[in-house]
Amino acid sequence: MNRRSAIRRAGLGAVAASTLAAPALAQGLPEIKWRLTSSFPKSLDTIYGAGEHFARRVAQLTDNKFQIRVFAGGEIVPPLQALDAVQNGTVECCHTAPYYYVGKDPTFAFDTAVPFGLNTRQHNAWVFHGGGQELMREFYKDYNITSYTLSHTGAQMGGWFRKEIKTVEDLKGLKMRIGGFAGQVLAKLGVVAQQIAGGDIYPALEKGIIDAAEWVGPYDDQKLGFNKVAPFYYYPGWWEGGAALSLFVNQKAIDTLPEVYRNAIEVAAGETVAWSVAKYDAQNPRALRELVANGTKLSPFPAPVLEACFNAAQELYTETCAANPRFKKVHDHYMAFRREQVLWFRVAEGSFDTFMARQSAANRI
Repeated sequence: MNRRSAIRRAGLGAVAASTLAAPALAQGLPEIKWRLTSSFPKSLDTIYGAGEHFARRVAQLTDNKFQIRVFAGGEIVPPLQALDAVQNGTVECCHTAPYYYVGKDPTFAFDTAVPFGLNTRQHNAWVFHGGGQELMREFYKDYNITSYTLSHTGAQMGGWFRKEIKTVEDLKGLKMRIGGFAGQVLAKLGVVAQQIAGGDIYPALEKGIIDAAEWVGPYDDQKLGFNKVAPFYYYPGWWEGGAALSLFVNQKAIDTLPEVYRNAIEVAAGETVAWSVAKYDAQNPRALRELVANGTKLSPFPAPVLEACFNAAQELYTETCAANPRFKKVHDHYMAFRREQVLWFRVAEGSFDTFMARQSAANRI
């Protein structure tokens, strides 16, 4: 073989290699553009940013042929109407907290968080390996949607209060922004629960329309400025031991997608779950230190308050199961899974975390 022939063949080989390296799935597949409406404001780069991260990964996985444009809450529909927009086909998908829609059916709460429920890892175990995803998707059929877990906040804080909470009596008459099933629990203790979108919480708290508010945790709460209008910051957020946020997709829209695009959605959603938890865990410690340094009064809920909330939650579960067969079906499965998870975490994670917390309290780490 002469040198010129060898060079020519090498060049053809390089072209062939570059052709093979291009995403095979992109060849012959349609260009599709979707809209995703978020329930969250753009100012929150983690909870809103999760939707952007997901859309970016879907585009990358499909050689930019499948584009999903993300809109903040209020740009297309109000933040708490995201589900309705997907259900009726106004948009193809949304990023939201399912428990925002407990007014339609309390069963929605299980896909985000329920009082004294699973933590983040336990919730992921229930969804991906414990049968939770199948149960929730069966429930969602009546709403013309399917769902994917898209992001997680981790365990949340107990919220911001304009006055101290020393006893259960201090809860009576308290007007509090709180979402999901937890508002019904607190109502049993005299709280006037209100569901308000994230971007509207600060003015309501500042003007005294509400006396307290919970959102997520230090990083987001600091961005929203709650510490400026409510000095008392409580923990833990017993209603959200781990809050999962979902991608709701219109059923017709998902059914008409090529399989490779459906696979891209699933892969990108899974990646975004890990991305969101890691980002919150990285950001919250510094934000909490800064809040306390600037005058925030950080306290745990008194044990009698937690006990009263726990008892009220069990009472509400019993009542709701008796009235709603769909809720009972998911509840019984979820709580059986919780029982096993708590036992396991007591042995491993719980004992390790408790020991390390003692070392932290003793200034040894």
